[in-house]
Amino acid sequence: MQTVPMTLTFAIVGSGWRSDFFLRVAAALPERFRVTGLVTRSAATAAETETRWGVRGYPDLDTLLADGTPDLVVVSVPRDVAPGIIVDLAGRGIPVLTETPPAAGIDDLVALWEHLARPGMPTVQVAEQYHLSPLLSAQLAVARSGRLGIPSYALVAQCHDYHGVSVMRRALGIGADEVEISASVFRSPLVAGPDRAGDPTAERVVTATQTTARFAFDDRLGVYDFASEQYFSWIRGNRLLIRGERGEIENGEVRRLRRFDEPVFDSLRRVMTGEGGNLEGMFLRGILLGEEWLFRNPFLPARLNDDEIAIARMLDGMPHAIDGSAPVYSLAEASQDHYLAQLSQQAAETGNTVRSTRQPWADVVDAELHAREASG
Repeated sequence: MQTVPMTLTFAIVGSGWRSDFFLRVAAALPERFRVTGLVTRSAATAAETETRWGVRGYPDLDTLLADGTPDLVVVSVPRDVAPGIIVDLAGRGIPVLTETPPAAGIDDLVALWEHLARPGMPTVQVAEQYHLSPLLSAQLAVARSGRLGIPSYALVAQCHDYHGVSVMRRALGIGADEVEISASVFRSPLVAGPDRAGDPTAERVVTATQTTARFAFDDRLGVYDFASEQYFSWIRGNRLLIRGERGEIENGEVRRLRRFDEPVFDSLRRVMTGEGGNLEGMFLRGILLGEEWLFRNPFLPARLNDDEIAIARMLDGMPHAIDGSAPVYSLAEASQDHYLAQLSQQAAETGNTVRSTRQPWADVVDAELHAREASG
C-alpha cells in the first residue's frame, strides 16, 4: 500500500476562487498541510500567489513536478477541462483530489470511470465538502444514530445540483438505488444580497430560479429545493429536514419518541470561543446535542470557517483514501450524484418523469455505503 507522511503535501492545478480555500487551509494549518506549488497559465497570478501565500506558481504540470512530486494534486479547473488533467496525473501515478463534478456529462463520466477503474491506478477522490461541514455532519449523525428510526424522507434546501443530491443520499442512507425523478422550476423576484465580491452597494432585484425535484426511491423520498441565489442571500436560509418513523430533525431541532408515549425535544448547540469575555481565540469547538458531541473540530485553535473546516477534513482524510483504507468521497459517489443531478435537470427542462438506471460505478457506491454503515 502507498503511504504518506504526517505532513501532507499537495499541489494545486488551477487558480480560481475555490483554489484559495485550499491555500487558506494550508496557511492556517502549516503543521498538517503544505502546498508545493500552483499551476496557472497567468504569470500575474503566479506572482500574486507567491506574494500572498508564499506558494510558487508554475506554468504547467511538467515544470511543477520537475521540482518534486507531492503526495497528491488538487485539480480545481472547469469541468470540461478536468478529465484530461485527472487522466494525465493518474497516468503518472499521482493521487488526485478533484473539484466537483469530475466531468461535464454522463458520457464523459462513464469514460473517465472506465479509464480510472482499471487495476493499479492511483486514487481519485472528489472534493465534495458539504457532508463534512460541521452542522451537516452533526445533522447527518442524528439521522444515522437511530434516534429518528429509519430515515424515509429528506428535504434538502442547502446547496445546488450534485451537492444537494449528495446530502440527500447520505441523509436517506441511499447507495446506487434506482429512482424516479420529477422536477419543476419556479422563478420569482429577489432583492440581491452579497456576492463573491462583497456586500451589495445598491438595491438590485434579480430573478431567483428555484428548482424543486422529487427523488422517489422504493421506500424513501428525497426532495431537492434550491435556487443558486440562496448561497449568498441574507433572506433565503438553508433548510434540512430528515424524518424517520420515530422522529425528525429540522435544521437544529430534534423531535423524537423515547417510547410511544414519551416525546423528547432537543436542539443542536454550536459551541464557539471568542464570544463575550471568552479569551480562548476565535474558533468552533464543536456541536452538541444535549451532552453528546456530534461534531468535534479536529483543527482548533485554527481560525477556519465551516467550509474551510470541511475542506481541511477532506485533505486530512486523503492519506486513508490513498492507502485504500477509507474513501473521502470517491469518484464513484461523485459520478452517481452528478448523474442523478443531471437527470433532475432533464426532468425540470422537459416536465417528464425520468428513471435512473444502474451505471458502471453502482456496485462501488453500494459497497462504500455498506462499509460506512458497518463502521458506524
